[in-house]
Amino acid sequence: MEASMQSLSGQDFKALVDLHPKAIMLSGLDATIAYVNRQFEAVTGYQQEEIVGQTPSILSSGLHSREFYADMWRRLESEGRWEGLIWNRRKNGETYPQWLTIYPVEYEEGCFYTGVFMDVGELTANDERLAALAYYDPLTELPNRTLFQEFLKARASRRNYDKTCFAVLYIDLDFFKSVNDLHGHDYGDRVLKEAAASIQGVLREGDVVARLSGDEFAAIIELQDESELEAVCQRTTQAFRAPMVVDYREYFLSASVGAAIYPKHSDSAADLLLKADRAMYAAKTAGRACYRVYSAEESEQGQHQQILSEALVASLKTSPEEFSVVYQPQYDLSSGEMVGMEALIRWRHPKLGAVSPGEFVPLAEQRGLIHELTEQLVRCITADLDLHGVTGGDSMRLAINISARQIADGRLEDLLEPFFARLRQSGWVPELEITETHLMNLSRTCLDKLKDFGHKGVMVAIDDFGTGYSSLAYLHTLPVHVLKIDRQFVQRLGPERRDSRIVGAILGIAEALDLEVVAEGIETEAQRTRLQELNCHRGQGYLMARPLPLASLEVI
Repeated sequence: MEASMQSLSGQDFKALVDLHPKAIMLSGLDATIAYVNRQFEAVTGYQQEEIVGQTPSILSSGLHSREFYADMWRRLESEGRWEGLIWNRRKNGETYPQWLTIYPVEYEEGCFYTGVFMDVGELTANDERLAALAYYDPLTELPNRTLFQEFLKARASRRNYDKTCFAVLYIDLDFFKSVNDLHGHDYGDRVLKEAAASIQGVLREGDVVARLSGDEFAAIIELQDESELEAVCQRTTQAFRAPMVVDYREYFLSASVGAAIYPKHSDSAADLLLKADRAMYAAKTAGRACYRVYSAEESEQGQHQQILSEALVASLKTSPEEFSVVYQPQYDLSSGEMVGMEALIRWRHPKLGAVSPGEFVPLAEQRGLIHELTEQLVRCITADLDLHGVTGGDSMRLAINISARQIADGRLEDLLEPFFARLRQSGWVPELEITETHLMNLSRTCLDKLKDFGHKGVMVAIDDFGTGYSSLAYLHTLPVHVLKIDRQFVQRLGPERRDSRIVGAILGIAEALDLEVVAEGIETEAQRTRLQELNCHRGQGYLMARPLPLASLEVI
C-alpha cells in the first residue's frame, strides 16, 4: 500500500480530486486559492482560471458576522478541523447553504487548507452521500433535526441588511399515533411522507422544511412583514383539513402549529425553536388543529403542560404509590339504594401536589401512556378489594373508564380479563365506560371487541351522552347497555327548562333501545326530583355522595 501511494504522480492525485463527488478547494497558508476541482466549478459557477489566486472571501455571502469567522479559525487551530453550515454566494450572485469541512493537509512538503463542501440547499439524485452524513431524514428526504438546527443557527447569525424578518414554525401532527396503532408502522410511514409533502406544498420556495422527529416538523419562513405569518400558519393547518389518501384509504389528521418571530421573540436560534415549540403546545391546549404565535402568557401554560407531562411519564414508570383510586357511588333513583360505583383514578405528585384528572388523563392519551395509566387503575382497585374484602352482592356494578384508543391495543384484553374475573369473584358486575364522541369513531373490529366483552358479562356504557353526534340507526347497532347523561344537561334541569325536554328525549331513546340511563352530576334536590319525575333509572353526584376511598364507603 505504501509503495502504491508513493507511485502516485501529481497528475494521478489531480485526477482523483477532480473526480471526487464533492466540491474541493485547496488554499495555501497565505490564504489564496491554489486549486479547485470540477465539482467546485459546478457548484459555484467559477471556473478554475477565475478563482485560483483569489482569496476564499470571493465566495462570501456577506451574511455572517466577524465573530462567526473568528470562531471558525479558533476551532481550526484548537481542534485541527471545522465543520458546519455556511452561506456562500455563487458567481451569479445567488446565495446558497453549504455543508463545509475544513482541515489542514500536508502534500509534497507543503501545507494546504482543504475545504470540502456540498450544496445542501437542494437534494440531488446522489442521496447516498446525504444519508452518509446523516443530515437528511431518509423517509421524507427532508433535512433532519441536526441540519435544521444548523440552518437556523446560520439564518439567525446573518446580517439583516434589508430589515426582513423570519419565523420558525413548529408543526406537530395530532392523533398520528393512532394511525400506527390501528394500521401499523408501514402505513404510518406512508402517511408521514404524505404529510411532509402537504407541508412543503403550502410553503414557498426558499422556505426550509425539516422533520425533527416522528410526527414533528419545523420550518424557517422568510417574511417581508410579520403580517404575512398568519396566512402561512393558516395554510399549514388547512393542509390537513382534507384526509390523507394512501393506497385508496383515508386517514384523518390535523396539525397543531406554533410560531416564533425573529428578532421580535428572540435573536437566538435555540430560543426561537424553543418558543415555537411552546407556542405549538399552546395550540394543542387550545384544542389542536389550530396555530398559535408565541406569547409569554400562553407559553407559561404550555410550559406547565410540558412539566406535567414529563412528571407523569416518570411517575407511571417509577412511582406507582403516587396513584390511588376513589369511588363514586351510583344510586337507584326510585329506591335510593346504592347499586354500583364508578372507580376514578387520582394522582398526587410529591412536588406538584394533587393533579386534576382533567389534566393528566388527556396528557396520558397524548403521550401514548393511557394503557400504563389503566394498569395503575386496575392495580389500585385490586389492592383495595383485597385489603378491605368488599363484595358487590352479585348485582352491584363497578365501572371503570377506558380510552377508545385502548380498544385497538392488544394489551387491553390481557389486562382486563383477569381483573374482571377478580371482580366477579367478589360479586361485582364489571362495566366499561367510553366517551360518546370516541365511541362513534371506532372501527368495526374495535366494536366487535366491545361486543365480545358484552358476551362475557361486561356492561358497556356510553359516557357523556348528548355531547356527541350519535344517530339513532348507529346507536342501535352499538354493543352498549347504558347511557350516561352528561352533567351539563343535569345541572340545567328545571320544570320550564329546555334541558328537561332533552333529558326526557334521551330517556325515550333509551326505553326504545332497551338501555339503562344514569344521570351524572346531580348536585341539588330539585335536580334529583326532576329526574325521578322523568323516570330516570340511576344517578350519581355530590348530592348523594362525593368520590371517596373504598374504606370510607358504606357498601352493602
